[in-house]
Amino acid sequence: MSLSPSRPSLPSSESMDSPKTQQKDISDQSPAKKPARNWYAFACALLASMTSVLLGYDVAVMSGAAIFIKDDLHVSDTKLEILAGIINIYSLIGSLAAGRTSDWIGRRYTMVLAAAIFFVGAILMCLATNYAFLMVGRFIAGVGVGYALVIAPVYTAEIAPASARGFLTSFPEVFINFGVLLGYISNFAFAGVPNYLNWRLMFLVGAIPPVFLAVGVLLLMPESPRWLVMQGRHAAAATVLARISTSPEEAELQLEEIKAAAAGGHSIHGEGVWKELLLRPTPSVRRVLLAAIGLQFFHQASGIDSVVLYSPRIFEKAGITSKSQKLGATVAVGFTKTAFILVATFLLDRVGRRPLLLSSAGGMVASLLALASALLVIERRGNDGRKIPKPALGLSIATVLTFVASFAMGLGPMAWVYSSEIFPIRLRAQGTSLGTATNRVMGGVVSMTFISLYKAITISGSFFLYAGLASAGWVFFYVMLPETKGRTLEDMEEVFGGWKETGTKEVEVAGVGHGAGDEDDGETKTVLTV
Repeated sequence: MSLSPSRPSLPSSESMDSPKTQQKDISDQSPAKKPARNWYAFACALLASMTSVLLGYDVAVMSGAAIFIKDDLHVSDTKLEILAGIINIYSLIGSLAAGRTSDWIGRRYTMVLAAAIFFVGAILMCLATNYAFLMVGRFIAGVGVGYALVIAPVYTAEIAPASARGFLTSFPEVFINFGVLLGYISNFAFAGVPNYLNWRLMFLVGAIPPVFLAVGVLLLMPESPRWLVMQGRHAAAATVLARISTSPEEAELQLEEIKAAAAGGHSIHGEGVWKELLLRPTPSVRRVLLAAIGLQFFHQASGIDSVVLYSPRIFEKAGITSKSQKLGATVAVGFTKTAFILVATFLLDRVGRRPLLLSSAGGMVASLLALASALLVIERRGNDGRKIPKPALGLSIATVLTFVASFAMGLGPMAWVYSSEIFPIRLRAQGTSLGTATNRVMGGVVSMTFISLYKAITISGSFFLYAGLASAGWVFFYVMLPETKGRTLEDMEEVFGGWKETGTKEVEVAGVGHGAGDEDDGETKTVLTV
């Protein structure tokens, strides 16, 4: 991208007539001027994001499978709590290794590796004969989940044009939610099978998606052009960019920008990144890292995994006693979560990151407070031996649904969209893996402590605690996260470098089609305001 001091110039008639010189700030475009969507990039993002199905399915299927595992293997609540939540800790291994692995072997083969590891884990969980065997399968599946969580948003961000990056990089969260829904449906579908078999079939179904994903990636997807540039393979990168861009001029400009952003002594295999991220970060990199880690922390600290994993128990505490009714209500949670992530998908590039994120966090706080209050009424009625009031039961169910809806339409996808787009190219894979590791640690803490927590401070107290954490998250998002809608990946250091000091920063960007060395050829310039 060409950056130069402001100076008056009149565009030539050629530049006025040429579409390639009429680039405007994407965030200010009217629908009539919106760039054409590249369907090949769309399809690649879709396929890459499908790896996130693995996490959604594995987390959700455990919520129903745990009911039957407890009876079949005679497992205590404490062991079930560990079994359900430990995948988040195990996935740390995959998420921390994914950045270095994808810098070494490429984004594409890292996706295949994630699918292969998860496949083995799913088969082992299906064949488990005791708790220890089941834990081994859970460990292997967790490593695969960690890889998938990092590589899906990184690859998608690296092939998506700025005008549709929010839309395309929200796909991993879409497929996490789709996986959650499939897991709940699997619970419901196999609930009537004998106990020694039903939970095994639930895990076996999880071995099917990785096979199709691995084949699809190998046959249909190109390597990330930004990774190819990091390897010095500029011709291959140019070929890929020509396929995922909307015009040859855009592809040429993007290649020059990526080459400039990848320069600076960064090793082609990712060595030295941790030093630049953690030991000697620039002010802008430090802010990027804080934003990514904070966003991922509050993504889990607000209690979403407790609701996804333990919704049957929450509904039981609210007064639903039938197993089929509890699983049916849980399927409604999955449908709601999936439906509202689609809302976010279409709003990210229209409304912007900040408004959607702040609205989402506000809705979560309100839902958690209402849920906790309803459960408090139910607890007090139950302790007094009185009948549970139907309005309190209805409010409990409704607020669980509004909580997951609020999460899905903002904070859910935003953690992956925002984290994958704000790191500089040389730090992106491993920076994203660090944010994902934070997400996994918090997910593990939340999911492995929920049963113990509600036994210690009551279930209503647990949700009041989550409401407090979600409120702290809203404040963090408001103060620490600048808007990134419409900015290129190569522009993010400028966004974070100028945001704190001045509040706004104006950057003049040369029109599309001009290289960094062009100065006096009458190009149209656009002022981007951060």
